[in-house]
Amino acid sequence: MGARKHIAAQARKEAQKNLYFAKLNGCPSSPRKMRYVVDMIRGMEVNRALGVLRFSNKQAAADVEKLLRSAVANWETKNDRKAEDGELFITKVYVDEGVTMKRMRPAPQGRGYRIRKRSNHVTLFVDAKTNDDK
Repeated sequence: MGARKHIAAQARKEAQKNLYFAKLNGCPSSPRKMRYVVDMIRGMEVNRALGVLRFSNKQAAADVEKLLRSAVANWETKNDRKAEDGELFITKVYVDEGVTMKRMRPAPQGRGYRIRKRSNHVTLFVDAKTNDDK
């Protein structure tokens, strides 16, 4: 790795130390379905978001709930203390498109229809309200 790239990588790594996030890569559902669930909790307080996800009928809600618990655990690990009620909020959450597997389904008269099995990547950031004010 060249010196310029090494310096840029070190700067990115330092910037990540102040952020508290969790990533879910390659989740086997379409990004459109996942964004529907993610939009329900964007900007919410963590305990309220966990309640919304727990009682949601969407299958993707279970994956996002597990990801949110992971992000809270990351925050607690970096700060060496437990999160208090009402302290943590979801600051940013976004869903990116992952790889799409192409499959063929038999169709009439010797043809084949293409099936796209989509996947997505979810990134969820949490932070304390006191840190947002600074």
